[in-house]
Amino acid sequence: MSESIILVKSFDFAVRIVNLSKYLVAQQKEFVLSKQILRSGTSIGANSEEADAAQSKKEFIAKLEIVIKEARETHFWLRLLHKTDYIDENMFESMLSDCNEIIAIVIAIIKTTRKNLDKGELK
Repeated sequence: MSESIILVKSFDFAVRIVNLSKYLVAQQKEFVLSKQILRSGTSIGANSEEADAAQSKKEFIAKLEIVIKEARETHFWLRLLHKTDYIDENMFESMLSDCNEIIAIVIAIIKTTRKNLDKGELK
């Protein structure tokens, strides 16, 4: 059985976030914002994993809603890091694109799951 696209993408994004945090600390000597984005950016993957192990569809949706919140927070930190010249345009655009893709996928998953719940197809 193949792994969920959101699990793969959120894990890959977490790896990028860890590498970004290491870069910010080593190259930019930035310690506060790097910890903020490290926490929110890796939380996306952790909560995706928790959603995958949910015991009900309602719990699944609740965990994915946390994923969206963490992704939006990460979106904020990426914009801030870019505007304050800690990351360049290429890094910003690439990571922001990945973050937006994760948000779009999770929103679609939540909508589909809610629709199926409303139809009584899932419990």
